[in-house]
Amino acid sequence: MFSRLARQPLIISIVKNAFSTSAKTDTKVAVLGASGGIGQPLSLLLKESPLVSQLALYDIAHTPGVAADLSHIETKAKVTGYLGPDQLKECVSGAQLVLIPAGVPRKPGMTRDDLFNTNASIVRDLSDACAQYCPKAIMGIVTNPVNSTVPIVSEVFKKRGVYDPKRIFGVTTLDVVRANTFIAEAKGLDVSKINVPVIGGHAGATIIPIISQCTPPVSFPEEERDRMIKRIQNAGTEVVEAKAGAGSATLSMAYAAAQFGFSVLEALGGVEGKVECAYIYSDETKVKYFATPILLGREGVEKNLGMGKLLGYEVDLLKAALPELQESIQKGEDFVLKG
Repeated sequence: MFSRLARQPLIISIVKNAFSTSAKTDTKVAVLGASGGIGQPLSLLLKESPLVSQLALYDIAHTPGVAADLSHIETKAKVTGYLGPDQLKECVSGAQLVLIPAGVPRKPGMTRDDLFNTNASIVRDLSDACAQYCPKAIMGIVTNPVNSTVPIVSEVFKKRGVYDPKRIFGVTTLDVVRANTFIAEAKGLDVSKINVPVIGGHAGATIIPIISQCTPPVSFPEEERDRMIKRIQNAGTEVVEAKAGAGSATLSMAYAAAQFGFSVLEALGGVEGKVECAYIYSDETKVKYFATPILLGREGVEKNLGMGKLLGYEVDLLKAALPELQESIQKGEDFVLKG
């Protein structure tokens, strides 16, 4: 159900794919929040890809310098920098893919929900510009709390009359990357050949790694399995604490967002079989938004591949996740509807 080609180092894989397929490569990608801890390495990865012809960078500070720095790299993507709300329209107009990592990072002791008040306003305003000036773009939302910010984007697009649920994604790829890494390390496997679907949401107990569907198959004693699940669920906090107040997961998130973005670009260009786990509007459960493996296509979501058959302990994880997801979704919707 959840399968990909064996992973290779990210840029090598993308270069090979770009020249071995008929993928469209005349594409504009906008990164909103490009000067931040995620935005800069994400922009670097995008600049390296032959799938990107225009790279438009936006932030409220430092983007001219970031753009100038990246523009010296010997790849084909033309880089432009945009500074402040007055230049946001020009930045996003004509974009096929918009990635939004803008916002404040977590600090020790903070939950993703603690970020809500600041980041919700940022995502609302950025997505409103996108709804007006690039309503057909694929939206990849990185800003936490993703469980709430994706509903915010959806409600903003509804208000503008341009809502298409197939084009709005919460980027949860990092949860898959972490699950693959941790399980490969535990089992001594080649991490490039392991795939673990992760469903649910993108915060704590809402992150549900489906170890029973891992490719190749793996198994753990119950206690070790439970520790593995907890580590995957709390991996973001692991990084926040390790950085000791200096930030949250930036480099790994940039890698994951780039991987998601490249899959989207290839699918938009006609490459078939691109699958990424992502948080989307879904009827898979009783909550409106839910992450599952998604087959990508030219219009965004080609098919929701669903969660597949879960084992008993995975069903219990799902039951525990749904109330928190529902609360987060409602919080995001209310922010727009009552704002």
